[in-house]
Order: sequence, then C-alpha cells, then structure tokens
Amino acid sequence: MKIISWNVNSVRARITNILEYISQTKPDILLLQEIKTQDENFPYEEFERIGYISHVYGQKSYNGVAIISKINIKNIEKDFIKDDLKQSRIIAGEIQLKKKKIELINIYVPNGNPIDTNKYDYKKSWLKKFISNIKKKLSKNPNLVIAGDFNIIPEEIDVHDFKRYENDALGKLEIRKKFRELLNLGFSDVYRLKYKNKQEYTFWDYFAGSWQKNNGMRIDHFLLSNNLLENIESISINKKPRSKIKPSDHTPIELEIN
Repeated sequence: MKIISWNVNSVRARITNILEYISQTKPDILLLQEIKTQDENFPYEEFERIGYISHVYGQKSYNGVAIISKINIKNIEKDFIKDDLKQSRIIAGEIQLKKKKIELINIYVPNGNPIDTNKYDYKKSWLKKFISNIKKKLSKNPNLVIAGDFNIIPEEIDVHDFKRYENDALGKLEIRKKFRELLNLGFSDVYRLKYKNKQEYTFWDYFAGSWQKNNGMRIDHFLLSNNLLENIESISINKKPRSKIKPSDHTPIELEIN
C-alpha cells in the first residue's frame, strides 16, 4: 500500500500537477495539506474520474486538509482537537491492513512565525492539544500513522542553514522538543529511521533561488507508531513535482507499507 503526504499549496492551482503525479505514482492514499479551498469548491470530480474518493476538511483561502483514496476509509474525523482559531488543520480516518486497524492522521501544523506574536502562541497551544489527544488515541489503538506538514525542523541535518532557523518558529528548541515529545510516546520518524545521515528536503521557498540552490528544509514527516514499523517497505522524498511549472513549494513524501 502506497500512502503519500503532500502540502500542495492550493489544490485548485496545482490540480494539473497533482493529477499528473497520481498517474505516474498510483498512490492508494494521498494525504493533502494546505488545500486552500472550502469543501464545496474542492475538485471532487477530477479525482472521481480517476478512481479516487475525496474526504475534505476545507477552509476559504487558507489551510485545509484532505484524504484522497482508492481504498475504503472509515470513521472520518474532523474535530480531532478543539482549535482555538477554528482552522481546518486535521483530518483523520481508519483503514484496515490485514488484521490491523490503522488510524491515519493528516495534519497541517501552524507555521508560528513571527515568534513575538500570537501566531507563535497558537502553534504552541495547538501542538500541546494535539500531543494530548494523540496520547488518548494510543490508549485505544496502538496503530497510528501521523503524516503531513509539521512545520518543524527536527534536527540540524534537516535544514540547509541551521543557524538561520535557530530562532525561527520552525527550528526553535522548544518546538523541536514538541516533536521529540511526540516520538517519545512511541513513534518513529520513518525517514530518519531509514536514512540516519541523509540530508534531503521536502520544502524549498519560492524566493532567493532556494530550489536552484537546494536551500531547503525537511518539515514534512511520516510518524508511525512503533507497532507498525514491521510493516514499512520503503520511504522516499520525490523531488520531481517541485521542478514542475507552477509547483507547490513542498514536494511529496512516499511511504509504502505491506
């Protein structure tokens, strides 16, 4: 089973690239973040035509998450946490993998910049609530997959210039500690589990030739509960979509589980 996570930075603006990507990679499930559209304006039919059902938790112009799937997703959940700003940032659902019931949790964590504003406080509050709810979920189901745009640089190796981001909402120590707190509940960062010392990125800014210079960061992640590690086939970052015309500033991460 191939599960993809991708911050598409507007599903309607990138629909051509997304459909082309699907035709080439044939994912079973596509977890999208930052779809930037309300539910009623989502391009359901475009995905239906190629055999995918869309579960959408949208928002006008900003945020928004969706699960696009060829397989049956049950118990779709859109109220995972009580969001202080009522933003559309989490959608979850359940799939069956042989005898395991797996809960997929697709997230778009707040950016949090600038750090001297309410945006940073919102990010910290959001993460605190999210971690608290993950603890509760784990007590009921040990098979969790958390994927999406975390807006967190876990380690120095995960960004082209760590010094520049030490006091940024993506790289501040207290935010990186939140990521570690999640892992300590019983999760593994699958990419780093497989590639201990590899420096690859999932995001390159549109500005200052970041893509051309490979000035990127790894802020999109797959966390699997340790119960599921035996099911991992592979994980990879597919850079091709970032090189397309009118690309998202993020590129897909591809997880295969058996």
